[in-house]
Amino acid sequence: MFKKSKASVALASPYLAWCLIFILVPLGMIFFYGLTDKTGAFTLSNVIAITEKNNLKSLILALILAFISTVVCFLLAYPLGMILAKNKVNSKGIITTLFILPMWMNFLLRTLAWMTLLENKGVINGLLTLLHLPNINVINTPLAIVIGMVYNFLPFMILPIYNSLARIDDNVINAARDLGANSFQTFFRITLPLTLPGIISGVTMVFIPALTTFAISTMMGGSKILLIGNVIEQEFTLTYDWNMGSGLSLILMIFIIINMVVSAVSDQKEDRK
Repeated sequence: MFKKSKASVALASPYLAWCLIFILVPLGMIFFYGLTDKTGAFTLSNVIAITEKNNLKSLILALILAFISTVVCFLLAYPLGMILAKNKVNSKGIITTLFILPMWMNFLLRTLAWMTLLENKGVINGLLTLLHLPNINVINTPLAIVIGMVYNFLPFMILPIYNSLARIDDNVINAARDLGANSFQTFFRITLPLTLPGIISGVTMVFIPALTTFAISTMMGGSKILLIGNVIEQEFTLTYDWNMGSGLSLILMIFIIINMVVSAVSDQKEDRK
């Protein structure tokens, strides 16, 4: 038993070292810089700076765009997940090809492709000009940022929802139909509750990256629209104020923790069932 325990610890040691170096140490640095000033003295001013007009505006805008992107991803992912689950699509085949393989392309290249499509003299406006239709002005707007978020994060919503739908026993649906439930009742009283853990997982995997992103808003917004991620990035890379950047990052951690708690509670309820 003792030898088995030592072997388990030895096998887990690379993972523990990875967590220590790349997770705990960076988090410790963020907490240290965020709760101290440049002299090393304890202060909450870096955290309270989120209440400043520009920072608060960036946070609210980031929350709004992240919420919209998450809702759009859900509305696109759930019907697609139902279609794939209904047709018994092999998750190791078409699912991987459609949603995992494109993700192997560099994140910035995928976003750059959308910039090429949406810019004022881009592909879409070029086609509209050929058809003698009015051009669209989407690039460097919040809409462009939402499009970039939805495109990049949609697979993270589809996969957990599809997995939840695929696990539903057909006999459960058939039993509801035999008891007189129509399609509307079956969906809202059977299908939707059973897929709630997958929905929560998908929402978490989309909302948090969308809230904290800075690359998409920089490229699709043309650096004209600042989200809280952009503000934090500028504190680290332009003003070199690590204390302020870390303090603002602690605010984002609150939203991450809330999502983790909601997800954990949902998983516990599912396990009890």
